[in-house]
Amino acid sequence: MALASTEKVILGSIAFAIFWVLAVFPSVPFLPVGRTAGSLLGAMLMVIFRVITPEQAYAAIDLPILGLLFGTMVVSVYLEKADMFNYLGKLLSWKSKGAHDLLCRICLISAVSSALFTNDTSCVVLTEFVLKIARQHNLPPHPFLLALASSANIGSSATLIGNPQNLVIAIQSKISFGSFLVGLLPPMLIGILVNALILLCMYWKLLSIQKDEEDAAAELVAEEDVSSHRFSPATMSHFTSLNSQEGNSRFEPMDIQSPPSTVNGNADQVESRRTISFYKVGPSLSTFYENEIPQVSSSAPALARNSTASEETPHNGASQKKHETAASDFVVSVNGLNDVFPVKHMEEKETLSSRYKRILWKSRVYLVTVGMLISLLMGLNMSWTAITAALALVVLDFKDAHSCLEKVSYSLLIFFCGMFITVDGFNRTGIPSTLWDWMEPHAKVNRASGIAVLAVVILVLSNVASNVPTVLLLGGPVAASAAAISSVEEKKSWLILAWVSTVAGNLSLLGSAANLIVCEQAHRAPDLGYTLSFWNHLKFGVPSTIIVTAIGLMLIR
Repeated sequence: MALASTEKVILGSIAFAIFWVLAVFPSVPFLPVGRTAGSLLGAMLMVIFRVITPEQAYAAIDLPILGLLFGTMVVSVYLEKADMFNYLGKLLSWKSKGAHDLLCRICLISAVSSALFTNDTSCVVLTEFVLKIARQHNLPPHPFLLALASSANIGSSATLIGNPQNLVIAIQSKISFGSFLVGLLPPMLIGILVNALILLCMYWKLLSIQKDEEDAAAELVAEEDVSSHRFSPATMSHFTSLNSQEGNSRFEPMDIQSPPSTVNGNADQVESRRTISFYKVGPSLSTFYENEIPQVSSSAPALARNSTASEETPHNGASQKKHETAASDFVVSVNGLNDVFPVKHMEEKETLSSRYKRILWKSRVYLVTVGMLISLLMGLNMSWTAITAALALVVLDFKDAHSCLEKVSYSLLIFFCGMFITVDGFNRTGIPSTLWDWMEPHAKVNRASGIAVLAVVILVLSNVASNVPTVLLLGGPVAASAAAISSVEEKKSWLILAWVSTVAGNLSLLGSAANLIVCEQAHRAPDLGYTLSFWNHLKFGVPSTIIVTAIGLMLIR
């Protein structure tokens, strides 16, 4: 395609430059409007500058990609509601054998979850789990955060629903889900292994904490968890506490004595003296009724002595068993004689039937998700398959879907709309095609040197213009050039574009949205906040990206 008129080239370049600045630096001081508004601004300028017509702008919006993106986001929302990501988080620390084992687990779980549920979703839900586990074992967070973000990017490359740029490739390339998976699964698995080895080599000493220090840290966290649910004495507003003493190390009694009363004005007095100790065994409080036990004055001294003896004598084995009651009971000691009164929780207990309903609902969510993946592997239309799965989950939930649908990132969908228009307008200036015509002879995918040149171009452009615009700009020309050689080379060119543009996100902190999500989630985590610096990421990202990309390219067939 030849260059357009000078006016269109200049104005189209200005519009694209504004879009690029706001997409890469959403909080730029002179116009801090964010990525979504930046993409709409770029699209609007393309129309106002008459680089494209309004009809061409509407036609540039790729509805199948938006439908696929919307469907996968809805499915991810319901999977999160069904505790799928909580289970993944628990797998991180289940029977962990130390810091190095934990880092490898994070790499594996992050990669698999990203391939199935998109890298951005996995990073959103797993970041806080990683921070908690690192704190529990008194470990530095940044190796684990790097493992999470980098493995999420690498793992997402294996499937067409793993990340936004692969969604674009899915629609433009017409490659089936299964064929794409077979082509990129080997590079992804080897890439995860190599990435984990690089992390272990770089942070081996940092992660080699003495076992006793690690155990002490774990005990400290465990103690904090217990103290937050510590048993406390029951308090009743209609009683006056005269004294309190500690019965044992687990229970804290509160002794309450009622004052003596005179009956019928006689010399023989009935003393209503009671020593009542309440031990809270459960987390909730409830008022119960107790009958006053009258005591004749003639026997009062003996009873008093018995009460005193009971208070001063440590609990024996029999009385200790009395205290080991259900979590919903109070242990009540009347004059040293313990009894157990069941009480009703203030919190509503989950009934057995509601638990079964919850399990049944989760099972349906998982079955619908598995059905969606099977349908994609069978080669059904990807966009409508994802939308059908999303609507099936909405119907099976049998509730107002507003609370789930509002969690969908509509700003991301709008960002894609603006980006489609902006990139299409920039393509119509003729600049991308002119540059590709100059580079094409050196970037043939049937030669090792050509693959290397193409990989460098994709790598640099993905970090300069972001990976999704890179795929939109290069996808068509690269595929057309490869198609002139053979259909096999055309498919290979799409796989190379998907692999390099995805792994390129690990180069720097700004390379992918997943990196920024991990950074922001870690920074904002309550009581666990940690700032992942640009340089900490860069010194790991550069060698990891180059090595993993090169090894993966050799495995793509």
